[in-house]
Amino acid sequence: MWTALPGEDWPARLVELCQAALSGGRGALVVAPDGRDLDRLAAAAEARLPKGSVVVLRADAAPDARYRRFLDVVRGTAKVVLGTRAAVYAPVADLGLVAVWDDGDDLHAEPRAPYAHARDVLVHRAHLASCAAVVAATARTAEAQLLIESGWAHELAADRATLRAAAPRVQALGADAELARDPAARTARLPSLVHRVARQALADGAPVLVQVPRAGYAPGLACDRCRAPARCAVCSGPLGIAPTPGPGGSRVPACRWCARPAATFDCPYCHGTKLRASVVGAARTAEELGRAFPGAAVRVSGRGSGVLPSVPGGPALVVATPGAEPVAEGGYGAALLLDSWALLGRADLRAGEETLRRWVNAAALVRPASAGGQVVVAADAAHPVVQALVRWDPGWLAARELADRRELGFPPVTRMAALSGTAPALAEFLAAARLPADADLLGPVPEPPRPGQEGERERYLVRVPRSEGAALAAALAEVQGVRSAKKAPEHVRVQLDPLDLV
Repeated sequence: MWTALPGEDWPARLVELCQAALSGGRGALVVAPDGRDLDRLAAAAEARLPKGSVVVLRADAAPDARYRRFLDVVRGTAKVVLGTRAAVYAPVADLGLVAVWDDGDDLHAEPRAPYAHARDVLVHRAHLASCAAVVAATARTAEAQLLIESGWAHELAADRATLRAAAPRVQALGADAELARDPAARTARLPSLVHRVARQALADGAPVLVQVPRAGYAPGLACDRCRAPARCAVCSGPLGIAPTPGPGGSRVPACRWCARPAATFDCPYCHGTKLRASVVGAARTAEELGRAFPGAAVRVSGRGSGVLPSVPGGPALVVATPGAEPVAEGGYGAALLLDSWALLGRADLRAGEETLRRWVNAAALVRPASAGGQVVVAADAAHPVVQALVRWDPGWLAARELADRRELGFPPVTRMAALSGTAPALAEFLAAARLPADADLLGPVPEPPRPGQEGERERYLVRVPRSEGAALAAALAEVQGVRSAKKAPEHVRVQLDPLDLV
């Protein structure tokens, strides 16, 4: 379990591992979450590995190119395979190394049955092939921490002195010293500390990264008087403001479901007629920063405006959504992590773990503190996730998360299966399933509607100790096989350890 240093050239490190595998006459397989990371890996491999020894398997390649590269892998011509999620099954000859970068990214989870995670597939392949396995990231998941605590894997991380030399300076808005300087720092979205840090970085000629959790302009609106969410008068859908101005340059609120404009608004609770933004997106943030820093160029990277792969090293404000942060030449002078409540306040089992992953990935693009690099996070300094960021200790938070899940009986300490379907289909499924004796059946609860879904569906959770995970999977697969053979009219969706468990 390799925890990369802030600002470390992780593609070069992974390619060096591939070089070691090639020098021993073995093959290597490296999986990245998206095309941007894969491009960086491919560029590093092209510069360091022998020509013709590497193939890149990606979904956006032409069909003939994908087939030609697959044949190179099958014939053993190419010994190193780089790819995204689907490449985990590549038939690499004489496999000597499997590696996955940023295993906490949800892009590694297959959304189609059997819903396998790239990290889990590669760990099983390493066990079957008796080869090396490397799980690499700047943060750490609870699943990776469990592999360390179980003794299956060992931790590879820098000592504190090396880490302090490479990391930027991290400050939280809720710190006592900052509250004494600016009493409104706890509630303001862009307090004085944010302006000071951004102004200093721009004056030093460095770009500033601004991470905003939401895309769009003002995707959420509320009544200005009572703060009730604003709804469409026709379909009761949420009102929002699109990133692009309407006719004549005006920004008219419109329903996000039926697209009807809402030129007038009448709150059904207090009859207020004015609206306010309850959620601010990247486009609105870029507009606000452009007014606050009129002499600086503003770039937006994210959905709708396009994802920038890189930006030059001159003074500029780069507003990006999580995962769309471009790499800056020479590193960013500062990073501003805004709207932390949108990440930390999610009703998700992995909210804290995912928040730290997004923050650390953005902060890792900032210059070291010795070079003036600073990170400001708009959150309470006492929060455990903020403390992990300030100390740059993702392993500590992963161990804490794992301990909490062990106490509550959540994955990965236990194995849990989610069964979704109509009430009659679920009753028939559970009656035929030979579940382990110590299985806990939780539910049913209504399942949130999915696109194209007809009728109401329910969900059961089946929880067993981790040692009974194989028995649970076998029991569920047996029932699914029988129902498929009988051509059961109603399908039951079965998923082991789903990411969206809570």
